[in-house]
Amino acid sequence: MSAGPDWSGRTLQVRLGPPGHGGFCVARHEGRVLFVRHGLPGEVVRARVTEDRGGSFCRAEAIEILEPSADRVTPNCPVSGPGGAGCCDFAFATPEAQRGLKAAVVREQLQRLAHWDTDIVVEPLPLGPGNEAPAGGAAPERSGEVPETGWRTRVRLVVDAEGRAGVHRYRSSDVIADLRCPQPVSGAVVGIAESAWTPGAELVIAVDADGMRHVVELAPPSTPPRRGGDRRATAARRAAAHARRRERVVSGSGRAVQYVAGRRWDVSATGFWQPHRDAAQRYSDVVADWADLDPGSIAWDLYCGVGVFAARLAEQAGPRGSVLGVESARSAVADGTAALRDLPGVDLHADRVERWIATQDRVPRVVVLDPPRAGAGKQVVTPLAAAGPARIVHIGCDPAAFARDVGLYREAGYRVRELRAFDAFPATHHVECLALLERA
Repeated sequence: MSAGPDWSGRTLQVRLGPPGHGGFCVARHEGRVLFVRHGLPGEVVRARVTEDRGGSFCRAEAIEILEPSADRVTPNCPVSGPGGAGCCDFAFATPEAQRGLKAAVVREQLQRLAHWDTDIVVEPLPLGPGNEAPAGGAAPERSGEVPETGWRTRVRLVVDAEGRAGVHRYRSSDVIADLRCPQPVSGAVVGIAESAWTPGAELVIAVDADGMRHVVELAPPSTPPRRGGDRRATAARRAAAHARRRERVVSGSGRAVQYVAGRRWDVSATGFWQPHRDAAQRYSDVVADWADLDPGSIAWDLYCGVGVFAARLAEQAGPRGSVLGVESARSAVADGTAALRDLPGVDLHADRVERWIATQDRVPRVVVLDPPRAGAGKQVVTPLAAAGPARIVHIGCDPAAFARDVGLYREAGYRVRELRAFDAFPATHHVECLALLERA
């Protein structure tokens, strides 16, 4: 089979079609598919091809908008345009249009991977009551205000060879030393651009619920990540980013204070916490509503992190109930155990989820799971469904992985009773989905 023409660097005039998973719109030219970033459905654009490996598709960026959509606005992120970073994929669209694009992608993924057609509404994620202004930011004027900027409380930056902090160029290991992205909460990156850092290091910035900013420098990886934009290079960079590295606390204590439903957690600033200021509270409220546990029930919290959902389940199960959590990160289990020490019915374990499920012999009433971006997959969904819980609450931040897992549940005899999607990552293509599944 012929490799086909190489369109790298060519500029093509195309009309954009529907959105695709990953922050682009689909277009066609001379029988080939283009994945075009920085455009909206229906627009006519001049698109420059940025990546062509042959085959049926290539990647491009809209560098000139010839027929703009009514949903187009002036982008508020100067870092993410053509040739820039991958942070704010949809900064050029109205908030309503952004949510419509995400809803279309979720629906298409569910149709294709779960063989299920359903309407999707992506809900905005406003700041709820009790959220305080972070690190020099102004409190919202009213409860329920929807912040399209200044919502991210956790930021991870990379340091270039000159010691400047920045972000990666889209699908590249190049560093853009420009911190003007509007996502971080006010004050999060103050002084970072003016400081010199260890070349090759990474910075983790966390602004906690008490308004304290924690800045931690992670030492450069022992093995430099591969350069380039192919899958192997991307996988190598991710592996290097998640490998254990020496930490240097630059400001703050390195221990972030967080609150959900009136309970306090002291967690590592470099550990996982939902980046949106209101996400942890909102998701835990949905989980509590859907779980509807009877006192004395058994529940599982898989990929439990520090036990935010386990705490809400324990409130319902009561002192006679049992909530078992499992998480591979030992530090998160330690932090969660400390935060939930007043709940004797909660027992958090450090283990791989699929291995832990195989050791269980009691049937849970409810299972909550919030797997990483790759989803749970057959190795977890199959034994989980075989355990026979009455209800499963599944949370996913990647539409494709989420849809695949929903399809696996449906094949195992579960049906989706409720589905909600939240715009927890404004101006980006990311969306958080929650499904309540019950036995058919």
